Amino acid sequence: MSTATSASQQSIVEPLADRPMHHAREARPHEDPHAHSSPTPVGFWIYLMSDCVIFGALFATYAVLGGNYAGGPAPKDLFEPGFIAVETALLLFSSVTFGLAMLRAGKADTNGTLMWLAVTALFGAGFIGMEIYEFNHLIHLGAGPDRSAFLSSFFALVGTHGLHVTGGLIWLITLMVQIRMHGLIGPNMQRLGTLSMFWHFLDLVWIGVFSFVYLVRLI
Repeated sequence: MSTATSASQQSIVEPLADRPMHHAREARPHEDPHAHSSPTPVGFWIYLMSDCVIFGALFATYAVLGGNYAGGPAPKDLFEPGFIAVETALLLFSSVTFGLAMLRAGKADTNGTLMWLAVTALFGAGFIGMEIYEFNHLIHLGAGPDRSAFLSSFFALVGTHGLHVTGGLIWLITLMVQIRMHGLIGPNMQRLGTLSMFWHFLDLVWIGVFSFVYLVRLI
């Protein structure tokens, strides 16, 4: 009789003992022990901070050397305010159109995203085209980077920014191809957000260049 009772109690206890483990397994059916977040955002913020150091050093160099003309032309002899204003407007408008592209991407509108990215690329290409023209014009006038400390620091600062914009354009075109091929999938959305940070960062740097290099020297 006692043996039968013990067997009956054991048959009741064993399923109850197994039940918490069963529910614990069912509560997390989608967990992946190997899942981890991408390090791209953190790594890119570190890159942007290093870029801040680079541009900070270039701005400091220009602040020290920008008044040394060595008997050569001064900013008022070289810079045309209207030309610089159009150049600045192109880059600032490109930041607005990139924002519109991000809004369309948030609505899963692939065609709208690509359209505004294309407009952004056109504005950016126009900016780079004007900068190349400006550099070529200055060199043609004999105001190259070897003419004075002022021009050396000017070409270093503005040229470094132009190289960054050129890299951003290459990245932008590459991403447009990826979006056209694969759509607004998760990785492409992450790349788009990262490029957006980079592009707006370059706009902020250019506002500093416009104010400190051009505007102050022309007043």
